[in-house]
Amino acid sequence: MIDINESVMQFLLAFVVAGPLLGAVTALLPAPPGLKGKSPEQAVLRHGVTVTGVILIAAIVLALGFDHDHPSKMQATTDISWIPALDVRIHLGIDGISLPLLVLTALLTFLCALYSYFKMPSGPSPKAFVALLLVLESGTLATFAVLDLLLFFLAFETVLIPMYFLIARWGGADRQAAAWRFILYTLLGSVVMLLGLLLIGIKAGTFDMVALATDNGRSLTASVQVIAVLSIGIGLAVKTPMWPLHSWLPDAHTAAPTVGSVLLAGVLLKMGTYGFVRILLPIAPDGFRDFAPYLAAFAVVGIIYGSLACLALAKQGAKGDLKRLIAYSSVGHMGFVLLGIATMTPTGVNGALFANIAHGLITGLLFFLVGALKDRTGSTDLDTLAEETGAALYGRAPRLGGLLAFGAVASLGLPGLAGFWGEMLALFGAFDPADGLSRPAFLTFMAIGAFGTLLTAAYMLVVVRRVCMGAQPQDAPRLADVHAYEFAAWTPLVALTVVAGLWPKALLGLTDPAVQQLLAGGNR
Repeated sequence: MIDINESVMQFLLAFVVAGPLLGAVTALLPAPPGLKGKSPEQAVLRHGVTVTGVILIAAIVLALGFDHDHPSKMQATTDISWIPALDVRIHLGIDGISLPLLVLTALLTFLCALYSYFKMPSGPSPKAFVALLLVLESGTLATFAVLDLLLFFLAFETVLIPMYFLIARWGGADRQAAAWRFILYTLLGSVVMLLGLLLIGIKAGTFDMVALATDNGRSLTASVQVIAVLSIGIGLAVKTPMWPLHSWLPDAHTAAPTVGSVLLAGVLLKMGTYGFVRILLPIAPDGFRDFAPYLAAFAVVGIIYGSLACLALAKQGAKGDLKRLIAYSSVGHMGFVLLGIATMTPTGVNGALFANIAHGLITGLLFFLVGALKDRTGSTDLDTLAEETGAALYGRAPRLGGLLAFGAVASLGLPGLAGFWGEMLALFGAFDPADGLSRPAFLTFMAIGAFGTLLTAAYMLVVVRRVCMGAQPQDAPRLADVHAYEFAAWTPLVALTVVAGLWPKALLGLTDPAVQQLLAGGNR
């Protein structure tokens, strides 16, 4: 790690949050200041790569300058009065919980911009596409960096409009209906969430998340905590998404362009689970404890439901769509995240945070791969893919087939890869939940979740068998294998999936002290 002055760290964090907004504005100018290209369209796409690349570098420098000996301490903090009448402040800061999500967001957005430079989705002007991508990045980064409840809500909502237009204008079939369902679900959830945030701020006398976490719910009555957890939890559960509030997700993923699906699965879903950890666990612990068994129950139902839906889609002759299958798999994977949070234990919450990062890496890679298959075959239908690839992608595009198999085994939780640790720790947390929670109930949830891992392995192996393996027709032409730009966009995800699987301490060493202190409600 490197020693960086605190004022420089403050500037870096502010730049990481606000930089993409400035880039979005300049992308709409007649001559964006990005690198010149052969055409205005190429120039603006290069501008997107340049801006997201600079933001990624700043995020990496921020991570290198982070004091890893004290990850529970809020660092790079900025605290400026914004609306004195409501005591709303521009309060920014990062700790071991938010830093990995910040870096993941910057990385995935850069990889999406790089991929789009070579494979721009069909649709309107690239200017609007790049601007929306950068606004989306800014809103997501701000969600993980702000420490004021009202600012959190504003950042949380900022991402909705750009994602709506990315789906509605650059998506595939039925994109308008999918975009409307996405925006309606999330907006309705957000209205309910805002009421809960206002209730906490008014009753506690502050919207400052650090002060509220330190207070640990002592200034909020039991009834206020219960109402706040219910209302805020509904809004967060929609974004996560938690069964049965998930129905917008498969349609959104199926219709979204490749980069839209990558960001939706890799980043936007994490905003909901992050809100559970950052807001509800430390600020309203008693109210959360009342709802924890129900959250865990919904989580394990989501695990089984998502896995069974994937098995049905993977079944031969079922007309299953591979993008839709991966979307349903996200419902199951995020169920493990919610189960870990519901245990209210350091083990479970650390597992949830680890599974968040692992899901972003692995599912982001899978959506990139499905997008590449669609570019080559013109379809994401499993029957069509099996026919077009001769059911032997290994033989016609070996590197592409190998990457798809890698993504599948990583998603099913193979030991040694990132997907294993989060789910295992979430189940361990359910084995011994926090005081006040029913251990027999959580043992039941653990058993159901463990069965869900077997179902995950089943449908992922079916997908690999149908698409990658089998007899190859002699006259079948070879498919284009991995291009150089695809290799550049996918390699970081593969490498980080392996590194996180082999060296989980790199991530758990950041999150564990912060989680321990967050659950204890201690001073930062």
